[in-house]
Amino acid sequence: MKHLPEAQNLAPPPQTTRLRFVGQLVSSSFSEFADRRAARLNLDLLVHEAADDFFVVQVSGQPDLIDAFEMACSLGPIDCLVMDCERAEIREYSRGKDAE
Repeated sequence: MKHLPEAQNLAPPPQTTRLRFVGQLVSSSFSEFADRRAARLNLDLLVHEAADDFFVVQVSGQPDLIDAFEMACSLGPIDCLVMDCERAEIREYSRGKDAE
């Protein structure tokens, strides 16, 4: 009888992504919203910049959950209007070479 690999072995490797949300934002409201969504999706979140017209974060975790985070934040809290989101994948390096 064949044994199936563990589900976690099938998951893609975690990634790190920089997201820049642009629009009419209330920085305190958007920051709290992003923090709660990241926690709910089990993502690591680092806020780089926050203002009333943009919000820049770095999120790390499973790629599909990062996509869900981007979508949730694009819809945003009720008092914020996100007009655009810029996304950049961050490549990690190990001993001077690209991580595999």
